[in-house]
Amino acid sequence: MAKRGAFSSFHSFLIVLLFLNSVLAVTHGHQDKQVYIVYMGSLPSRADYTPMSHHMNILQEVARESSIEGRLVRSYKRSFNGFVARLTESERERVADMEGVVSVFPNKKLKLQTSASWDFMGLKEGKGTKRNPSVESDTIIGVFDGGIWPESESFSDKGFGPPPKKWKGICAGGKNFTCNNKLIGARHYSPGDARDSTGHGTHTASIAAGNAVANTSFFGIGNGTVRGAVPASRIAVYRVCAGECRDDAILSAFDDAISDGVDIITISIGDINVYPFEKDPIAIGAFHAMSKGILTVNAAGNTGPDTASITSLAPWLLTVAASTANREFVSKVVLGDGKTLVGKSVNGFDLKGKKFPLVYGKSAALSLSQAKCAEDCTPECLDASLVKGKILVCNRFLPYVAYTKRAVAAIFEDGSDWAQINGLPVSGLQKDDFESVLSYFKSEKSPEAAVLKSESIFYQTAPKILSFSSRGPNIIVADILKPDITAPGLEILAANSLRASPFYDTAYVKYSVESGTSMSCPHAAGVAAYVKTFHPQWSPSMIKSAIMTTAWSMNASQSGYASTEFAYGAGHVDPIAATNPGLVYEITKTDYFAFLCGMNYNKTTVKLISGEAVTCSEKISPRNLNYPSMSAKLSGSNISFIVTFNRTVTNVGTPNSTYKSKVVLNHGSKLNVKVSPSVLSMKSMNEKQSFTVTVSASELHSELPSSANLIWSDGTHNVRSPIVVYTGDFSQPSSS
Repeated sequence: MAKRGAFSSFHSFLIVLLFLNSVLAVTHGHQDKQVYIVYMGSLPSRADYTPMSHHMNILQEVARESSIEGRLVRSYKRSFNGFVARLTESERERVADMEGVVSVFPNKKLKLQTSASWDFMGLKEGKGTKRNPSVESDTIIGVFDGGIWPESESFSDKGFGPPPKKWKGICAGGKNFTCNNKLIGARHYSPGDARDSTGHGTHTASIAAGNAVANTSFFGIGNGTVRGAVPASRIAVYRVCAGECRDDAILSAFDDAISDGVDIITISIGDINVYPFEKDPIAIGAFHAMSKGILTVNAAGNTGPDTASITSLAPWLLTVAASTANREFVSKVVLGDGKTLVGKSVNGFDLKGKKFPLVYGKSAALSLSQAKCAEDCTPECLDASLVKGKILVCNRFLPYVAYTKRAVAAIFEDGSDWAQINGLPVSGLQKDDFESVLSYFKSEKSPEAAVLKSESIFYQTAPKILSFSSRGPNIIVADILKPDITAPGLEILAANSLRASPFYDTAYVKYSVESGTSMSCPHAAGVAAYVKTFHPQWSPSMIKSAIMTTAWSMNASQSGYASTEFAYGAGHVDPIAATNPGLVYEITKTDYFAFLCGMNYNKTTVKLISGEAVTCSEKISPRNLNYPSMSAKLSGSNISFIVTFNRTVTNVGTPNSTYKSKVVLNHGSKLNVKVSPSVLSMKSMNEKQSFTVTVSASELHSELPSSANLIWSDGTHNVRSPIVVYTGDFSQPSSS
């Protein structure tokens, strides 16, 4: 079952958007025709090739009908080759056997997964942070999401010059949709326009690259300046989600964005199910983006804390978990006897501290036989006349029930580690505090309480991984650690669409609060864009390595669950440090080919992902891919073992520098780690040197990973890579 902790508001639209539900095939027209993606790999280089004509010819040949009107849904013809069509099963089989067709797979639906957070990470506003304004202004972030609210002040182009010359995109946002010199491009892939109707896309875009907007708050909560990581950069929006996020739309966005000239792609979309890379549209599209020098940043998902719940698993993706910043919102409850309890909520309603009568769900039952279900405030079990004008106390989180029954406020038991917006004043209390409310209720003849407006407090234990953030290990490539990194995803204040009310009515707000890996993803994408402004020529893997190896170290106690590195990867993003990593682990497209071949993919399967013909003459074991983290899954738990990792680092720090290795063991680990050579002497910039890490031990914990950190230090730079060795049979949790 999906975790309620992934929501960022009560609204039914966000329930759909912030959770990953079962993947369903999209069907159109007759029941025997289904929408399929026909993937044909890279575009032919010959000048006379016209993709759409070729696609139509293929359809006419397989359909064997005089008219194929309505059969072709869309063509991919800008960055890779392929099309989407309505086909019967027999037609699908014929297409799959045709020359030039790499793969044919069903069109699935995916689901969508924010400024105190930047200050928390050290990316200060104004002169406190070093910036490269001209390059930042030439940086374009492609946002794949549910659209955008173009009139938001976060996307104003005041002070902006014309778009960068490299921009090849268009503004095709639809009727009454206008781009500007900040929001330079917009496309949509379903009927309607590129305008955001849920707030999700507007929110994520402003986190990554929104302008600095002062004196912003949610009804006075979290007041301050809302901004993105790179406020001087440009935004191009690709609306791939309109209630659902289809594979064909996502691939279309990749096809367009790559050709349009974006620099970074942020995509807070995923699935609850794991699909092989060759059937994963995000993995396929991101591979093509990587080939063109574009890093794709992807949300880890909101199905934690279960192990093996993460589905963003391709090594060419930067996969982002969600963690806390140093600010959280609380809503206090003051009982009639003066006792104050601290609960969770983003409550903008100010009742001025007035106390109202309490009614426990059980006491408001329609009948004695319904007393049990009334404890949980089940709607059909409550008598609205007994609830109206009172504060409803519920065993379960059901604020909407309190709203519909005309309660003035609600108090409920809530063990989650995040707050959300509701349509009336609420406070979610931890178990012990909730029991205090029940005890007070039973002991008083006329129990009453006040639910106070939310306030911001300092979160001393930050950063801490959030419970809903999806966990590893990687169930496709066990020797690649996922997630890669974590970033703030708790109660982020950012821009909102004026079509999306955070309440149960039509009260719209310009800025709202949301939580999820959907929010942490654009944080990391913004950091990647920030790094790129200082190093425009760096490859996607170099930017990714810089972010991972300079991350703040985290530990098991900070994860909140025993998942350890499976929860936070290399640690928490550090934007400033990432611009000067010292050494980087670079991975080329050829390396990825060898990696895929090393997974025992044959050349046909590799082509399914890359679209290119590969001989598989070279193979790399997944654990020897030049990844910034090191991971190995072993069989058995009480056996001696030795594993090795081969890595190569590139000097991007200073010439004539000497790096010494240091190994730090984590959370009781008994690993023996040796590094050879233990010292790397770099004489010049961009010099590469290789080393081997040998890890041994006599036993491993059967349920927890054993880990260490390898740190290369020249006295200025500390280049840290997590080493994780684990055993045990982790399987993906059920989606039911």
